[in-house]
Amino acid sequence: MNGLNTEQVLIALCSLVVLSYIFSILSQYIRIPSVLLLLFAGIGFRALADVYKLDIAFSEQLVESLGVVGLIMIVLEAGLDLKLERSKLGLIRNSFFSALIIFAISTVLLMYILHYWLSEPLDKCLVYAIPLSIMSSSIVIPSIHPLSAQKKEFLVYEASFSDIIGIIVFNFFTSGDTLSAKSVGLFGANIGLSVILSVILSLVLLVILAKTKLNIKFFLIFALLILIYAGGKLFHLPSLIIILVFGLLINNWEKLRWQPVIKYFPHEQVEGLRHLLHSVTAETSFLIRTFFFILFGFSISLAFLYERDILLVGGMIVLALFLVRILYLRFFVRTNLFPESFFIPRGLITIVLFYKIPDSLKLSSFNDGILFFIILTTSIIMALGMIFYKKKPEQIIEESQFSERPDIF
Repeated sequence: MNGLNTEQVLIALCSLVVLSYIFSILSQYIRIPSVLLLLFAGIGFRALADVYKLDIAFSEQLVESLGVVGLIMIVLEAGLDLKLERSKLGLIRNSFFSALIIFAISTVLLMYILHYWLSEPLDKCLVYAIPLSIMSSSIVIPSIHPLSAQKKEFLVYEASFSDIIGIIVFNFFTSGDTLSAKSVGLFGANIGLSVILSVILSLVLLVILAKTKLNIKFFLIFALLILIYAGGKLFHLPSLIIILVFGLLINNWEKLRWQPVIKYFPHEQVEGLRHLLHSVTAETSFLIRTFFFILFGFSISLAFLYERDILLVGGMIVLALFLVRILYLRFFVRTNLFPESFFIPRGLITIVLFYKIPDSLKLSSFNDGILFFIILTTSIIMALGMIFYKKKPEQIIEESQFSERPDIF
């Protein structure tokens, strides 16, 4: 933002937040995901900057940092949305295997597509295929408001599981270890250690939430969660599991029967904290999504639309993702294919993981235009599915971050 004074920068930032708010309201009625509108807004701002020859540049580190914080907020928000109930065991099982199997098959297919068209080593193509096979919860979760309750729950669980599975697998294949019984065992031990740490740290965070007298404790919790994530990455632990378990523990506290803990943290006390934490998390996720997707859209140059190889490779990848999802939902889950089969968006997590690919595993012939094409196309496909999904107007409700305010208008 060279050449802008402080007041102009503040006006620009606040205007973007207001614009994102309008997009979130508008998306309920036109059924186009708000993040897709933000992406197109960023692309439009880039086109205007090019027309007026404005030199506006943002560092990749800024976009990546926003993405990491957004990733943490999304996983926490997913944990705060998921209820673990016996009656939902079948739904949880179906959504888990849907996320796992679709991810695994998509990864293998995309690996061979990249290997065939780019003539690159399979191990490097695998690392690139993993992020492209992860369903984006940052796009799915805010976009499912017109669906029935069962469809919503299935997609929330599936997107959350897809995020966690994809990140864990990506961390394993980029850690530098060879695929062996020892490395798999060590990685499994790290996951087990993360689960144990999750419970301990979740209780510590709960103590801070419940016992701190200051009113600023929630952003202290977010700072601690980011520290936990960063520290876990330094020790090669799947630290997002810790954040997910914390959210699940808070949201399912009433199912805890361990009296020594219940005595100090009664269900009524934790329930109030849960509602407030959920509200603050939703608002923070909204803010992070706003700036991340606008900045990412601003970084997209539409010149890739004129490159035949990008359209060919990107089109094959999108087609593979679409077919795998349709076939699995039809023959294994045996669910209504519409609009679930259209939910193939790639977004924040895919972008963040692409930033984290080590130099030693990068593909020299991979064009970033392929990534841009896949993200835009898969988001548009999901938007088309939502547009043609028929629902009564009175069943359309606001996004979670706005639903708590019935007097918003």
